[in-house]
Amino acid sequence: MTSAAPAPHPGDDPRPTLRVALLGAGTVGSEVLRLMRIHGEDLTHRIGARLEVIGVAVRDLDRDRGEHVDPSLLTTDAESLVTQADLVIEVMGGIERARSLILSALESGASVVTANKALLAQDGATLYEAADRHGVDLSFEAAVAGAIPLVRPIRESLAGDRIQRVMGIVNGTTNFVLDAMTRTGADQAEVVARAQELGYAEADPTADVEGYDAAAKASILASLAFHTRVGLGDVHREGITEVTAEDIAAARRMGRTIKLLSIVERIVDGDEERVSARVYPAMIPDSHPLASVSEAYNAVFVEAEAAGSLMFYGQGAGGTPTASAVLGDVVGVARQRVHGGYGPRESNYAELPIAGIGDLRTRFYLALTVEDRPGVLADVAGCLSSHGISISTIHQQPLPEGEGTGERAVIGISTHRAREQSTTAALDELSARPAVQSIDSVLRLEGE
Repeated sequence: MTSAAPAPHPGDDPRPTLRVALLGAGTVGSEVLRLMRIHGEDLTHRIGARLEVIGVAVRDLDRDRGEHVDPSLLTTDAESLVTQADLVIEVMGGIERARSLILSALESGASVVTANKALLAQDGATLYEAADRHGVDLSFEAAVAGAIPLVRPIRESLAGDRIQRVMGIVNGTTNFVLDAMTRTGADQAEVVARAQELGYAEADPTADVEGYDAAAKASILASLAFHTRVGLGDVHREGITEVTAEDIAAARRMGRTIKLLSIVERIVDGDEERVSARVYPAMIPDSHPLASVSEAYNAVFVEAEAAGSLMFYGQGAGGTPTASAVLGDVVGVARQRVHGGYGPRESNYAELPIAGIGDLRTRFYLALTVEDRPGVLADVAGCLSSHGISISTIHQQPLPEGEGTGERAVIGISTHRAREQSTTAALDELSARPAVQSIDSVLRLEGE
């Protein structure tokens, strides 16, 4: 069912009032309240209705939440709150409780704005179907790339085009870490600790450094771009925990920079089309625009058939940037509620199959520690060739400081494009050869 039309605002103002429930009053939630208070009159004019916050659901009523959160609005009864609202803003995070509250809001006729990328990636289909069933909106611009307008351009501005590929940096924490490692030569653990001190990384940085956050965003982007439901389990995920200072130095010698990339693309093989979604650290040329994205910033390239290449850049995280994206959705959803109509619905008509990582063709950088004697390079090259892998460049690298010389060498190999499964098989074979003491690094080469 749909809730009753908004009630007129008391007094002489003929504009209606929309009842807003906020779920979560942390960094993002408190910023949403601050911006709503500061820009209240402007928002009223832009929407054609007033926004009235009727409650803020929190877990702890006694926690000090700063001057922007009115204590009289706080409640622990989120279940009742969402059924009284015309519009629900969910910035509490998590999966199960957030899902049940969003579903309750949608079923009660409220439109929902959420920043919950993990929930959308894991069970977005359930939420989209509920919004359709009850004739309300579900908007989520803030779920991908913070303040950067990315969801709406893909969902609406490029709706008449055919998107081929989306590639970018969508996690600010990992970009901060890799950027600092590149600039200072420091080890990853040291830089992560610094990121935690500055508030860029959580006390437990696993979601960021292991690529889970970026994978959730890749799932959402792939679903939007290719009109196909792409779940979190469909995204190949590798984090940055294996990236070392030696990898950073090797990339520099090659005129490249290491970034954690989210890549979703349309794979065309004859008459068959498939969708690939993957997250991994990769070396990109220093000349590529993504190479210069520093600190905790995000940047995303969208390649479309007619529009060509488009780049979106800006702050991808933080309370104020994310609150900006949330309020953009609030204005859009509120306008539709006041003036009639609905926002874009889920589009999954294409139902393209998902391409496994092993089927892709990719360029690789390989670093191997080998015995330093005649014939070893030929042996390594022969093994790669037997698996259909052609070498682009090969060179000997300096040994790590203090490890001596003469008995072993570190070689760096760049390959031409090869199937991922062939590269995996070749590395398995090489690791078993006595002359190969260790396989130190396996990184993709992207951005040509």
